[in-house]
Amino acid sequence: MRLEPEGDSTRAASAAGCNQALRARPGPYNPNAGNQRVPGGVWITMKTQAVTLMAACIVVATLRASTFPDPLKDIRTTAPAPPQTTVLAGGCFWGVEAVFEQLNGVLDVVSGYAGGSQLTAHYSVVSSGVTSHAESVQITYDPVRISYGQLLKVFFAVAHDPTELNRQGPDEGPQYRSSIFYANEEQKAVAEAYVRQLNGARVFTRPVVTTVVPLKGFYPAEDYHQNFLARNPDYPYIVVNDLPKLRALKSEFPELLKATPAAKKK
Repeated sequence: MRLEPEGDSTRAASAAGCNQALRARPGPYNPNAGNQRVPGGVWITMKTQAVTLMAACIVVATLRASTFPDPLKDIRTTAPAPPQTTVLAGGCFWGVEAVFEQLNGVLDVVSGYAGGSQLTAHYSVVSSGVTSHAESVQITYDPVRISYGQLLKVFFAVAHDPTELNRQGPDEGPQYRSSIFYANEEQKAVAEAYVRQLNGARVFTRPVVTTVVPLKGFYPAEDYHQNFLARNPDYPYIVVNDLPKLRALKSEFPELLKATPAAKKK
């Protein structure tokens, strides 16, 4: 998705990522044609074949989720502990953020950029694909209520397709890669072991290509990206690519969900 802010009305994505081009012109959305004006002041370009592929990937992930293996290695604690953080990249951060916002024990999720420098941590630059950044989410969680391994299980099972290299569904480029940015050696050990476990068990029909790399910095994305799905549930890209993830999460992992929906950020 590539967004180019044009005032407070900016609420959209472009053709280079999330396959939507931002042009502030409100109008009706026609799903049977490309480059349509949509509410919220955007132009949208939907690639039918790519969207079909994304939907197929979601179905496969959903079918596997109910028997998806727990990580054999995990970081668990029963004693009171301070909040922990982890940074994960799995394609367009809108849907990934929304998935983790639903989990019991998750205190906050922020969309942003990781893997590159602070100088290039801006949407218009990251969307070009020439930086080292990946669209990512920073998850702050209570390790007593949800473990690091459980977060990774949801990440692999429903938040994205970890077998796609430098892309996710209709979104192409290294900024949409699958990566785990570890904050310490414990996280590194659990993440690497889980990738080996999933590949060894052939949980997916293709190898997991998720990279496990050290976190050198996380930079929050622009305000209009934060909690995008909750504020724009009818946005075409969200409807096609992200709402199925939430349905899969609620169907396959109800025991991990918050008792009440996450409060919307302003």
